[in-house]
Amino acid sequence: MGGQACVLYGAAEFSRDTDIALLSESDNLARLQAALDDLHAEPIAVPPFDARYLDRGHAIHFRCHHPDADRVRLDVMSIMRGTAPFPDLWARRTTVLMDDGEPLELLSLPDLVRAKKTQRDKDWPMIRRLIEADYRSNWRQPTPPQVEFWLRELRTARFLIDLGIAYQCEVVRLAPERPVLAVVRAGADPDSIEAELLREEQRERELDRAYWRPLMAELEMLRRQAVNDRIAGESPSVPAGEGTIGEARSG
Repeated sequence: MGGQACVLYGAAEFSRDTDIALLSESDNLARLQAALDDLHAEPIAVPPFDARYLDRGHAIHFRCHHPDADRVRLDVMSIMRGTAPFPDLWARRTTVLMDDGEPLELLSLPDLVRAKKTQRDKDWPMIRRLIEADYRSNWRQPTPPQVEFWLRELRTARFLIDLGIAYQCEVVRLAPERPVLAVVRAGADPDSIEAELLREEQRERELDRAYWRPLMAELEMLRRQAVNDRIAGESPSVPAGEGTIGEARSG
């Protein structure tokens, strides 16, 4: 669901980290723990590996020490802002086959784009590249769902202008849900469309900040408790680790 998925969708991003979305149920978490044991993975930072934190939208961070995955960071989430519940994500997932024939399950492209709408600067250029790659590959013979996805999510003014000409009825239908489409429909120039896209991005960033504000406060409390436990000479219930609360992931 992170940088590795972006690579597989054709929007290259180098990352040694792996981000995973999973179903937060006891049997599934037990299977995850077995896989973590195989990877010689240890939790880093806060919160600890506990379903109650996953269920509130936190990411759990691990560092692998197996020789074949040494120092790889693994981030696990079950809930992301703006995305559907996990069973829906799974039902519309994309399956790709690796060179050895092993299947790899990815968030669908629309779900990945929604998960990437965070406050982090690096995510917004990636969103643009993801959708542009899909548009360039499919614009000649798109399906209706692809056209709707592009109209809802494209962040490139000239492509939106082209779609506005080719799919006027769809633009009229979707404009109440996405203000930039009203700007496109009015025949605005690319600079005006880009300005509205920037306002759209700023709104999403603020929604993400609001979503993470209470979660970050909880992480700070857990971090302080871990530090206090360590100072008191007790066995800390949560490793202080190498991470910080500023590394909390939201997609």
